[in-house]
Amino acid sequence: MIEKTAAQVRENVQKVIIGKSEVIELGLVAVLCEGHILVEDVPGIGKTTLARALARSLGCAFRRIQFTPDLLPSDVTGISFFNQKIQEFEFRPGPVMSQVVLADEINRATPRTQSALLEAMQEQQITVDGETHPLPRPFLVIATQNPIELEGTFPLPEAQIDRFLLRLSLGYPTEDEEHAMLLRFERDDPLEELGPVTTPEDLRALQQRVRDTRVEESVRGYVVDVVRATREHPDVELGVSPRGTLALYRCAQALAAIRGRDYVLPDDVKYLAPHVLTHRIMISPTTRLRGRALTEILVDVIEGVPVPVEEA
Repeated sequence: MIEKTAAQVRENVQKVIIGKSEVIELGLVAVLCEGHILVEDVPGIGKTTLARALARSLGCAFRRIQFTPDLLPSDVTGISFFNQKIQEFEFRPGPVMSQVVLADEINRATPRTQSALLEAMQEQQITVDGETHPLPRPFLVIATQNPIELEGTFPLPEAQIDRFLLRLSLGYPTEDEEHAMLLRFERDDPLEELGPVTTPEDLRALQQRVRDTRVEESVRGYVVDVVRATREHPDVELGVSPRGTLALYRCAQALAAIRGRDYVLPDDVKYLAPHVLTHRIMISPTTRLRGRALTEILVDVIEGVPVPVEEA
């Protein structure tokens, strides 16, 4: 059931997004884990289009928040105002009260506004004037940021980065994909005709079923060993948090289910590790000066952890 629905969503999104099957699959992993996605790439790659196509395919309500330096926390969460007709305070929800929320250029807003998403992303609720409001389920934040645009940006704090389940990059299309894109968008925008292939209610049921995917003790130990190795690497100042351990575990369950298995393989963990762990690692200043990339350090970590094997 999960494999079939995932294939339908992937095929539907690819009516708009040419290629990028790996990114779409990872997006589905985040959806099934009730996690959030940080997409870091140059402008014009299709980050917003991907978010809208995913929301339409899932049948979910979609809202976009354009983050700017003058954006206030209340512009995100909503406000409580006095309604003179009924002589009572009334809550007017902000754009975060949706099922799929696109936080566009999130690092352009001030840290105070960025923090307005913290409670929503972790606890799936918001608090306005001391009153707590639950968010609709499923709830997914897709945040974008531009890695080359440094002027006028505010780096995301570690606490907020850690709340993103996955960090993805779309990358430029191949030559053949770019030709196909021109033909597909020649007359009409296929996104406008894109319909849902599932419902939020069915999606919630699939999210619960994903957690039944079996993880053997040896594979569970492998997840823990990989995460703990990031904390012991000499070039790492701050390793992956326990939240990252849980994220890698849940993502491995979702990936196995999407690929039609009811059990997790060590290869699932190795495949997901760069997307789940890289943005949770802080390297030391000396390592940064040497120009060593985070991806290289993570390769060292993975290669240094023995892979569990099945005994004959």
